[in-house]
Amino acid sequence: MPLQDTTHLTPAHLAKRWSVTAGHLANQRSAGIGPASLKLGGRILYRLVDIEAYEERALVTGVSA
Repeated sequence: MPLQDTTHLTPAHLAKRWSVTAGHLANQRSAGIGPASLKLGGRILYRLVDIEAYEERALVTGVSA
């Protein structure tokens, strides 16, 4: 089975994407919420596929104010 390229984002990149702080993402990880993350060699990384899946689950439509 061939290996597929997977794009990873650092907490700083994801924080910028979502307009939140890296500390907010750290709090989410600590609380066990938010997108799945990897801890490799002391580095935290997020797979783009997991981020997109999390965003899709959080999508709200048809809500009136």
